[in-house]
Amino acid sequence: MKKIEAIIRKSKFDQVKEALHNVEVNFFSYWDVTGVGNEKEGHVYRGISYSTSEIQRRYISIVVNDDFVQPTIDAILKSAATDNVGDGKIFILSVDEAYRIRTGEKGGKSLN
Repeated sequence: MKKIEAIIRKSKFDQVKEALHNVEVNFFSYWDVTGVGNEKEGHVYRGISYSTSEIQRRYISIVVNDDFVQPTIDAILKSAATDNVGDGKIFILSVDEAYRIRTGEKGGKSLN
């Protein structure tokens, strides 16, 4: 099992959610977060300067069986990309064990 953590633009969340559902990833958690990025320059939109180093993001946390890792990553990459600086990051972590509280099932069965 792997834990996939993704930090994406809030504006792309609905597209990412739909893409995840399309690859049968139907359970995940998410939070609104603010982060600091590498870009030091701001952008001007309609005469107002915006800092792009501190920008609202959505943090998504997903635990999947090993056979769902690559389809999940591909879905996020394709749906979250704008080809601009600040599209986000994806992190993959190993999960040693998982349990379903209601039934006591453990391992990959607990994720279904």
